[in-house]
Amino acid sequence: MAPTGAEPDPFARAVATLRAVRTRPEILLEEVPAPQRLAPRSHALSGTVLRGDEEVATGRLIVLHDPSGQEAWDGHWRVVSYVTAELEAEMGTDPMLAAVGWSWLLDALDLAGARYAAIGGTVTQVSSTRFGDLAGPPTSSDVEVRASWTPMLGSSVDLSPHLDAWCGLLASTAGLPPPGVTVLAAHNSA
Repeated sequence: MAPTGAEPDPFARAVATLRAVRTRPEILLEEVPAPQRLAPRSHALSGTVLRGDEEVATGRLIVLHDPSGQEAWDGHWRVVSYVTAELEAEMGTDPMLAAVGWSWLLDALDLAGARYAAIGGTVTQVSSTRFGDLAGPPTSSDVEVRASWTPMLGSSVDLSPHLDAWCGLLASTAGLPPPGVTVLAAHNSA
């Protein structure tokens, strides 16, 4: 327990900045158990993008903190991200999908003003064909964006721009329009 009047430890302050983030209504965030062996301190969130009652994208964000620092992180903090979404079949075979998926992450980080270093990751395109008694559409395509980066936090330890960026990645992966943009229904003329 911190002495009265003492400032909370940096990890507790960082987690508080995550808990203060308000997302767009289509995104549901929940705290989930964090992995315990990757760093001395960790915190995890799961995210689900809903369109009506349908889940259209899911993900997990993990914040790792090692007060001693880790050379591979190039710092004391690390954000680990995983996002996946089912796509329309023709989009899943687009050879540019991987590059576009990576740009969704970089654009979201830049738009949120999240400063970072030592970023790396993968974008995976998955195509599945169902046979026999397996339910669902005969062919489906998914995209997975996995990444990690070192947030450049300074003394404020404010992780909210990084969570905002991750929510932006979730929204892009789910095919949601940018906030404030309304998608008009197609008009069929008869």
